[in-house]
Amino acid sequence: MSDTVVTVHTGNVAFESDIEGYKVRMDAAPEFGGTGFGPRPKPLVLSALAGCAGIDVASIMRKKQVPYKSFRIITTGETVETHPKYYHKIHLVFEVTGENFEGDDSVYEKVARAVELSSETYCGVNAMLKRSAEITHEIRLVNG
Repeated sequence: MSDTVVTVHTGNVAFESDIEGYKVRMDAAPEFGGTGFGPRPKPLVLSALAGCAGIDVASIMRKKQVPYKSFRIITTGETVETHPKYYHKIHLVFEVTGENFEGDDSVYEKVARAVELSSETYCGVNAMLKRSAEITHEIRLVNG
């Protein structure tokens, strides 16, 4: 199995990728000649990791019958100081909101297991990135 993405130069330093029929725009920051056409490419890597992990975790939480109201992932990447400036540390916060969640050990255990399965078994983006970056995570249960 393989994936193919076609990326086209759209002017200046901006590009647009066609990913499975969806358009994703990218541009450099203004100080590097960008014009605000789209996000910088490197943060899209963080988005890909969060999306991959999120799909896994949401699916597993559904199977484990975790009755959550909302779920979000806050992803932070820390780059090295010299070029090429790649992410050497990535931290994901899995924030799950539901009724009476705070302090509920059974919900925490289910979410923690879902995160573990994603990071250790299922998420291909995590598997690629952990070869060059330390990836850590935390879980926040929020009453709501």
